[in-house]
Amino acid sequence: MHKTNTTSLAQAVGVCIRREFLLLVRRPSDLLNPLLFFALVSLLFPLGISPTEAILQPVASGVVWVAALLATLLSLDSLFRQDLLDGSLEQLLLTPHPLSVLVMAKVGVHWLMTAIPLILMAPVLGAMLYLPTQAQGVLMLALLLGTPVLILVGAIGAALTVSLRKTGVLLTLMVLPLYIPVLIFGTSAVHAAAQDLPADGQLAFLGAILSLTLVLAPLGISAALKVSVRQ
Repeated sequence: MHKTNTTSLAQAVGVCIRREFLLLVRRPSDLLNPLLFFALVSLLFPLGISPTEAILQPVASGVVWVAALLATLLSLDSLFRQDLLDGSLEQLLLTPHPLSVLVMAKVGVHWLMTAIPLILMAPVLGAMLYLPTQAQGVLMLALLLGTPVLILVGAIGAALTVSLRKTGVLLTLMVLPLYIPVLIFGTSAVHAAAQDLPADGQLAFLGAILSLTLVLAPLGISAALKVSVRQ
């Protein structure tokens, strides 16, 4: 009996992963818009102040991180929207399987499809902002640890506002204050690496925040979805 339940849960997770992947592939704008926004913000910033290395290098880590944060936030509005419109969100809530597990599968695919391209693009944009070579690896590692936190925390806000018609400003106001610790430790790690200083402490804090978020966020997302759908 336990084996049957395990197999059934695995099948449900597989269906959820496959569905989320197909939805994102069929809506390429949901994948391209955050990347374009990330690139444009990073590229336009030098035009707004100065393209000189002396000015851009000290702020390069902050520019890339803020652009990544806003691009991640941009992709969250549609996370549960299509599920609500086609009725699959109600079916997801009625399933006998743990909602937190299915939600993690959905959010995990969203992270892979939206954040991984952003992480791969970050060193190129960092180099254009004169970010030192020794800081490129730390930038990617910090984003690898930080972007899952941004998406998981943002998913709680997206779940709370999914039943509302216009959620952009409300979602931003709800989520941005919670992003501050990730932004501080992420930019601090890259800035330390750029100055040939150890960044292990900042990366360890990001890892600790990620571990805590992985435990608590699925429960928060599940509770938020139940509240929103019941409304």
